[in-house]
Amino acid sequence: MINKVVGSAAEAVADIRDGASLAVGGFGLCGIPATLIEALHAQGTAELETVSNNCGVDDWGLGILLSDHRIRRTISSYVGENKEFARQYLSGELEVELTPQGTLAEKLRAGGAGIPAFYTTAGVGTQVSEGGLPQRYDASGNVTQASKPKEVRSFDGVDYVLEESVRPDYALVHAWKGDRHGNLVFHATAMNFNPLCAQAGRITIAEVEELVEPGELDPAQVHTPGIFVQRVVVAPDPEKRVEKRTVSLAAPSSSSAPASEGA
Repeated sequence: MINKVVGSAAEAVADIRDGASLAVGGFGLCGIPATLIEALHAQGTAELETVSNNCGVDDWGLGILLSDHRIRRTISSYVGENKEFARQYLSGELEVELTPQGTLAEKLRAGGAGIPAFYTTAGVGTQVSEGGLPQRYDASGNVTQASKPKEVRSFDGVDYVLEESVRPDYALVHAWKGDRHGNLVFHATAMNFNPLCAQAGRITIAEVEELVEPGELDPAQVHTPGIFVQRVVVAPDPEKRVEKRTVSLAAPSSSSAPASEGA
C-alpha cells in the first residue's frame, strides 16, 4: 500500500494553483482544516472557488482567505457570522451560490459517488428552483448575475427540482485520527461535512491530529476509507475555537452562605 503521508501542510497544498475549486470540511468552526487553510493562505493561492457549508469567520478558517480576496466564488449554505463576507458579496467582489444545507450535503455525496445530478423537494416553488437568486452585485448594489431556473419534474404527484452534483478539484478535511493509507476517523460533530468533502474531491488532503500505523484502526470505525484520500499531513494539537463562548455566573461560595438554623 502507498504511504500517503507528506512532510508538511505546505507540501500538501503546494500544487493547488490559482483558480482551483476546493471543498472544505467543517461546520461553523467545528472540524475545519485550519492548518491546511493557513498553508494555502501562506502560499498565496488566489481566485479560488470554495464549496463549504459556511465561509469561516472574519479572522479564522476560510475567513483568512476571504479577507485577502483569495476567494472568487463560493457555494455555501450559511453565510452569517462573517461581516467581510457580507461586505464583499453586497459590493460585487464575491460571487455566491446559496444552497439549502441538505442539498449541499447531497451535492457533495452524489459527486463523490459518481452521480451527476439528483432530484429533491428542497427549494421547489422558491427562487432556488425558479431562478432569480442574486449571485453577484455591482458596487452600486444592483444584481448583475442571478441564478437560472432549474428543471422541475413531478414524481407520484410531488414536484422535485433537479440539482447538479459537485466534484471539486481538491478537498481539504480535518480528521481526529488517520493512518498512512489515508483511512480517516472523525471525532463527534466534526463528522459534519468532512466525510462528504473527502469523498467529493478529486484530490483529497487530510490533516489528522493523530497518525497511527496501518492496522491500528478498527475497520468498523473508519468513516472515510483511504481510497478517497490522496495525502495525509499530521497536525497535532490544533487550535480549536468556538463561535460563541458562553460562561455562567460563579456559584456563591460556602463561606458566604447563611448559617443553618438550629446548628
